[in-house]
Amino acid sequence: MGRLKDNHIEVADGRRRPMTLGQVVERGINVFCWCNRCTHNAEVEGRHLMGRLGPAIPVPELGGYMKCSSCGAKDIATRPAWPSLGQVARHT
Repeated sequence: MGRLKDNHIEVADGRRRPMTLGQVVERGINVFCWCNRCTHNAEVEGRHLMGRLGPAIPVPELGGYMKCSSCGAKDIATRPAWPSLGQVARHT
């Protein structure tokens, strides 16, 4: 049974693909960028990036084309900047 489950998980993972820049722009979401060197972070408009790089590039790969505006490092992580849900739980 374990091998069957492993095969199912492998097939399901093969169908998942990272969101592309075109999909981010369609949804009106920005791209969140994080410098792994100095921890500087910012949101960049997807339309601005799409004009330079095209719509087919996966969002996690965008960091390879960027440079930190704070320290100049090229070690940038990127992801969609999902809207915040605000405070979800209150701990009292």
